[in-house]
Amino acid sequence: MNVLASVVPNISIAENPRIRSFPQHIAALAEHCLRLEIETWPKPGLVSHINTGSHTDMDADMFRRSAFVLRPYFAEMVEAGMRDESMSVLRKIGLRAERAMLHATGGVNTHRGAIFGVGLLCAAAGLREGGHADPQTPLGVHVSRRWGKEVLAGPRLPGSHGELAGSRYGAGGARQEAAQGFPCVYQIGLPALRDAARLAPGNPEAARVQACFALIAVLEDTNLLHRGGLDGLRFAQQAAQEFLDQGGVGHEEWLRRAETVHHAFVERRLSPGGAADLLAMSLFVMELEEEAVL
Repeated sequence: MNVLASVVPNISIAENPRIRSFPQHIAALAEHCLRLEIETWPKPGLVSHINTGSHTDMDADMFRRSAFVLRPYFAEMVEAGMRDESMSVLRKIGLRAERAMLHATGGVNTHRGAIFGVGLLCAAAGLREGGHADPQTPLGVHVSRRWGKEVLAGPRLPGSHGELAGSRYGAGGARQEAAQGFPCVYQIGLPALRDAARLAPGNPEAARVQACFALIAVLEDTNLLHRGGLDGLRFAQQAAQEFLDQGGVGHEEWLRRAETVHHAFVERRLSPGGAADLLAMSLFVMELEEEAVL
């Protein structure tokens, strides 16, 4: 059984005659996974195709526009990886991608974390395609080995929510996650997607919900720390873990229970944006792993 087919539906990128190059193929997949993250509900406190969660300045259409304009920059990331470029080159592409995102959203940050995380995974896919890395080694390992030190040593964004929360609470944030090879993707997100495909067969959205809750339960999400402090983070982690402990999407009333958690997050204005980024990254990695064995 192709597990991914029940988690990431309607993938037909490879069959599209208009998409001819490897970078374009990977970039199309990256955009698709960002869109799938938005088409997932209930995700506690997060924007989805159903409602705007804990946010008043963004909605699903804004996220869709953002994902669309980022696609060519993801292709550039792949091409840079194929040339084995340094982190400084990737960073310049990322900054241009961020400007395009902000132009498309009227200045709202929808995908800064995804530009960083998915972008690095795209570059790692390029490394493999360009013959600079072992094709059997996980993308996250390539990110850590090739760019991990540069990621940690790179310039900071002192006014960003992630940097402020990391400085105040000691959370490693997206930089540390990337430098370590995205352990939350490989140890939490991917296993949750696979398990959920068996818990709720034929329901790909439920599988994505399960993975989102699994990520929230363990991640020291700097978005949660920024919005709710340590109390907000602990509340979010405990609520997500309770949902999982009671069967997750395998419970017959999982949808009602997940929606209750979502409303509790909204009441507290909590939004686990880091988990949303990691969900998209997990979907992206899972698809590439499936392609590799076909």
